[in-house]
Amino acid sequence: MELSSDPNLIVGLKKADDAAVYRLADDLAIVQTVDFITPIVDDPYSFGMIAAANSLSDVYAMGGKPVTAMNIVCFPGDTLDIAVLKKILAGALAKLDEAGVALVGGHSVKDEEIKFGLSVTGVVHPQKIITKSDARVGDKLLLTKPLGTGILNTALKAGLLDDETLLKLTQQMVTLNNKASEIMVSLGAHACTDVSGFGLIGHACEMAENSGVALEINSKKVPYIGGVDRWAGMGLLPAGMYANREFRQDMLELAGKVTSWLLDILFDPQTSGGLLISAPPEVADEMLTELKRAGHSEAAIVGTVVKRPQSKIILL
Repeated sequence: MELSSDPNLIVGLKKADDAAVYRLADDLAIVQTVDFITPIVDDPYSFGMIAAANSLSDVYAMGGKPVTAMNIVCFPGDTLDIAVLKKILAGALAKLDEAGVALVGGHSVKDEEIKFGLSVTGVVHPQKIITKSDARVGDKLLLTKPLGTGILNTALKAGLLDDETLLKLTQQMVTLNNKASEIMVSLGAHACTDVSGFGLIGHACEMAENSGVALEINSKKVPYIGGVDRWAGMGLLPAGMYANREFRQDMLELAGKVTSWLLDILFDPQTSGGLLISAPPEVADEMLTELKRAGHSEAAIVGTVVKRPQSKIILL
């Protein structure tokens, strides 16, 4: 399919990125994205918050500020009480209020399965957009949230997750990436992507491909939610992990000893995950300090951008 050209379309479909960016004026562009998910926790209010945080994340990854949002609702109104939907919407609205985003409308359809998310529009200066395509040799790689949401949600569905871990899991997924985005922009990050359905390795592959570089990731430095190693070691893994691994394993080079369960965590599909940031080495330590001060206590420097082998992920 041949795409029509538009000189004001700064980021479109030619290269995979987190959101589209369209220039309105010399000093103003809009960032547009859409995302929706099925319930991953039982509490509808928490689900609404998670879905909203997840939908907003793509705008933050581009260095933008979300300003408006529209609900996308699929709901089995004939079999579920409308009170459930009201709680989902209330949870989402609480996150939008926290983010300073105006809810301006939406659309709903009947469906046998609940699905909820948002279409989000943000703003950014055309000269300050952060994409996946500008990771530079020598940059340090920072990850702002620990991994493991897909595996832990699989354990939750199996009725195996304890209340303490569920609380920690939920708190992570409802945490916005707004502060992390502001910090990376202010300190001059070169590239960024949010870690979501393709897992850390999958999204790192996109950054490597788009930037024409290789990413060296130290698996021992990558943070993961406490307890997820137990379930991964037992083989309690989401289907998306297997799909991610099959799709991207040819881009992966193992330069060190990595256990099978840790590799599974690195491919684990995330919901409302953190940002993977490529930052100049001279600001990386300061960026990490600021991230921790802003509440991302488990943020870590997890790797380095290297020149060769191009478009590969080297796992230490």
